[in-house]
Amino acid sequence: MSSALVVGYDPHAIPGVDGDALRAALDAELARFGEHGIDAAMTLVAFDESAESTLITSLARHPWDVVVVGGGIRKAEPLLPLFEQVVNLIRRHAPQAAIAFNTSGGDSVEAAQRWL
Repeated sequence: MSSALVVGYDPHAIPGVDGDALRAALDAELARFGEHGIDAAMTLVAFDESAESTLITSLARHPWDVVVVGGGIRKAEPLLPLFEQVVNLIRRHAPQAAIAFNTSGGDSVEAAQRWL
């Protein structure tokens, strides 16, 4: 079975956003992976000192086939340093994994499938 790790920005760390509602949508997308025969997990990070250790732990937990980086990290200009950190940590700690990018929390499965 193929495996995917989805890395996203913690919705509870986004000011003015209903973090619980966004998290529910992300969990629903994660469930879709199973419907496509893909073993998947999700790691959500905040832009703080915990991001690196959280990511390293998740990347080392399993030999992922693909890591999907969410648009919440990639699209917000103030998060550019976090985006760079995520990509470089993937390269170092999961070098076997393809790197994919979704356009929203609702197309992570399709992003992963492009590389599986």
